[in-house]
Amino acid sequence: MRLKGKVAIITGGARDLGRAISVRLASEGAKVVINYFDNQADAEETLKMVQNLGSEGIIVQGDMTKAEDVKHLFNEAVAKYGDQIHVLVNVVGGIVGRKTIVEQDEKWYNFLMDVNMKSCWLCTREVVPYMPSGSSIINFSSLAARDGGGPGASLYATAKGAVMTFTRSMAKELGPQGIRVNALAPGTIATSFHDRFNTPENRERMKGIYPLRREGDTQDVADLVTFLACNESDYITGTNIDINGGIFFS
Repeated sequence: MRLKGKVAIITGGARDLGRAISVRLASEGAKVVINYFDNQADAEETLKMVQNLGSEGIIVQGDMTKAEDVKHLFNEAVAKYGDQIHVLVNVVGGIVGRKTIVEQDEKWYNFLMDVNMKSCWLCTREVVPYMPSGSSIINFSSLAARDGGGPGASLYATAKGAVMTFTRSMAKELGPQGIRVNALAPGTIATSFHDRFNTPENRERMKGIYPLRREGDTQDVADLVTFLACNESDYITGTNIDINGGIFFS
């Protein structure tokens, strides 16, 4: 129970990586605030999994690219669990689709940057006044930020690169307050993300390239997030940790 008595907010916490993280943090005693965008059924199922552990949690709908929705999320968390928030996990983001540079327009650019970078910025800005010394912010970047991304993913890779830089900036700015800021850069993790935007043939091909010869799973990621949320990582900040089975060495 390494997070007993702590409050954790997980954006995009209802499914896939977010669900695994919500449940894992709850298993360590955290009171979890699970944000979801449009699928209430997924959110309710995740909350049920949390409650089956004997842990506490609430679900809050909201679009994390909109400042008013972000404020609502944090207001709900504070109303339920008090005015201290100890962990923020910015999971919201995604590739959304693939477009070459000549297919991209300004609307597409703004959307990719908003969902991946602006959401992270808005939530970080909102949480800081509630965070006591010893708190932790965990962002989600991507292997794409390291290698430029696959075909049609240039803006996704660019936005995730911005998340990496923002993580380092916030580590410097918030470190004197005792707030740690780190990011994960996942490779291929077996989620609906890759079910939608990758092919089975490519995923099998990539398994043969990984030194560990497998895709990651959501529990691999949730375990690393939990480590970064806990006191065991108390001297780690400003990092962008690769979790990709060894496919990329930074």
